[in-house]
Amino acid sequence: MSFPLLTATAALPAIGAIATAAVPAAWRTAAKWLALLFSLATLALAITVLVRFDPDGGRYQLTESHAWIAEFGVRYELGVDGIAVALIALTALLMPFIILAGWHDADPLETGSRRWRPTQGFFALILAVEAMVILSFEATDVFLFYIFFEAMLIPMYFLIGGFGDRAHEHGEKVAATQRSYAAVKFLLYNLVGGLIMLAAVIGLYVVAGNFSLQEIAEARANGTLDMATNTERWLFLGFFFAFAVKAPLWPLHTWLPNAMGEATAPVAVLITAVVDKVGTFAMLRFCLQLFPEASKWATPAILVLALISIIYGALLAVGQRDIKRLVAYASISHFGFIIMGIFAMTSQGQSGATLYMVNHGISTAALMLVAGFLISRRGSRLIADYGGVQKVAPVLAGTFLIGSLATLSLPGLAPFVSEFLVLVGTFTRYPVIGIIATFGIVLAALYTLVLYQRTMTGPVKAEVSAMPDLRVRELVVVAPLVALLIFLGVYPKPLTDIVNPAVKQTMSDVQKKDPQPEVEAAK
Repeated sequence: MSFPLLTATAALPAIGAIATAAVPAAWRTAAKWLALLFSLATLALAITVLVRFDPDGGRYQLTESHAWIAEFGVRYELGVDGIAVALIALTALLMPFIILAGWHDADPLETGSRRWRPTQGFFALILAVEAMVILSFEATDVFLFYIFFEAMLIPMYFLIGGFGDRAHEHGEKVAATQRSYAAVKFLLYNLVGGLIMLAAVIGLYVVAGNFSLQEIAEARANGTLDMATNTERWLFLGFFFAFAVKAPLWPLHTWLPNAMGEATAPVAVLITAVVDKVGTFAMLRFCLQLFPEASKWATPAILVLALISIIYGALLAVGQRDIKRLVAYASISHFGFIIMGIFAMTSQGQSGATLYMVNHGISTAALMLVAGFLISRRGSRLIADYGGVQKVAPVLAGTFLIGSLATLSLPGLAPFVSEFLVLVGTFTRYPVIGIIATFGIVLAALYTLVLYQRTMTGPVKAEVSAMPDLRVRELVVVAPLVALLIFLGVYPKPLTDIVNPAVKQTMSDVQKKDPQPEVEAAK
């Protein structure tokens, strides 16, 4: 029997969560180091998955399958394609940086203070989220996926509501109220989406007789499972609704600015760079593969919603006074690009969307974590409370600038490749949608450069005049992310080689081919 690598990759952070939570309350520092070690060990296993995955091999590799609830056809079934491998690697890569960046976020406000939950709980919850996200990327049994898709909401709820941002202009009492509101809103939105999906999961079982993604997809492909048109459409909508809430897609997005605004910066990164990717990943894996005809039927409406997300999110980002809420609305715009690329139904669009998931995770982590370091120094999230930071903390300002430029998809940085492929892939099939979406790039330049100008340039405000530059721990967090943004910006081939074969399989699922160019290239 071969070593269950996929199980181990998800189990290790789960074990780490239990071990970290069990550390005595007085040993806070030991709990932090233990969580960091488990995250690094998980990264090592994720790299092993990446190395052992063969892009030219079968669609799902490193598979595991065991009977679980045999009476209902539920199996513990895992497998990864190129898209899943890329996102598992992203998740495992970001976790050590999230833990390091949040090193002091759950420390007591003062000696003996009980106003914050134990430090151990904070890091244990982060590792628990990592385990559930990785299992969501690995699961090829629909019911198994659903369990972890929903279960990750519980630790996220406590991370948002129990360990929120301490920087609030109206004091701790108002901050606690806002944190609770954001956490409840996050939970309710996602629970409603999950309940609708549960009804669709049950409906899928009634129609197909099992929960195996591979068996259902093969039965659909060879004609042994023929869904009625209306049945397929209703099931598709049930799945898509839950994924659109998680993504988040307009108009189901309103929980995100509250959650990111009230969470600590590392938890905000966990939300938008890791957890939300499960929604867009599931659109590719489940919606397109299980319901190809319904996916094509819904494409025009979804593209319009994605386009609204792009423009709406960017416009709202332009008008923000709060740094973290600005990044949240920018992420809504970016997720619009990802969903637009998925449903453009072209290989360029879907490759770009998958790259966008990875590159957005890295760029948002870089920008939000540096913003978190900035906010922790000044004690305020308001843009107006800053000015002239680059004169007193040039390294902090420089890394903030690189994160900002990556957010606006500057050529030479990783998100540019993704956004370019999404726009090209969309334009070849839906030129009007592609043209309008380009205005999102213009707005991105506006909100990111204005943010940098107002916080980093100009006269030095008295409140930031003694602000220290990045410390060693903070440099260890930011420097690798900046290096990855540059490397993948100039050489994305290692990522595209992994992703493209899986995208071709997805295009085959929906029986779509790329549009032929109107003018043939000269020979």
